[in-house]
Amino acid sequence: MNDPTRASDPVDEAGDESFPASDPPVWTGTHAGAPQAAARTVSGGDLVSVRCVCSVREAVERVERAVTSAGMKVFARIDQAAEAQAVGLALRPATVVLFGNPRAGTPLMVARPTAAIDLPLKALLWEDELGAVWLTYNTPALVVRRHGVDAALAAKLAPAGELLERAVAS
Repeated sequence: MNDPTRASDPVDEAGDESFPASDPPVWTGTHAGAPQAAARTVSGGDLVSVRCVCSVREAVERVERAVTSAGMKVFARIDQAAEAQAVGLALRPATVVLFGNPRAGTPLMVARPTAAIDLPLKALLWEDELGAVWLTYNTPALVVRRHGVDAALAAKLAPAGELLERAVAS
C-alpha cells in the first residue's frame, strides 16, 4: 500500500484484483425479478403486486380512469422508462401514478406528519423481464408500521388498493 499512484481507501485497502473471480463483480441490469409466479403477492405486509391483463400503457390509463371516477385526483404520472431513455439508459416500461384525495390523506398527515413521505398514494405499473405487466402498491400497513398511524385511520386507505386491483384485472 506504499504505491503513491494508487488511491488510498480507508474502508477497503484491497483493489479489484482481490476478488476471488477473475473479474470484479459488475451490475448485470437484472433485479430480483417478478414478484413470483402467483397472480397476486404481498411482500412483508407492506407491498402488493398484482399481475395485469394489459400493457403498462393501458394499465396506467385504467388506473387513472378508476381513480378519477372514484373522486380522487391524479397528482402526477412519472414515466420512469422515458426518463431513463432521456439520459441514455434503458429501462423496461415502468410508470408511477401518484393519486389520492386530500380529505382522506390529510387526517393521516395531521396524526403523523411523517406520513406525508408516503402520501399521496402511488401505483407502479411495470413490465418484468418476461414481458408480464404488474401493478405494485403500498398497503395501509406500511403507514402504520413506518409512521405509527392508528391502524383504523390507515385502514381508510384500503379501498384504494381494491380499486387499483379491479382496474387492472379485467
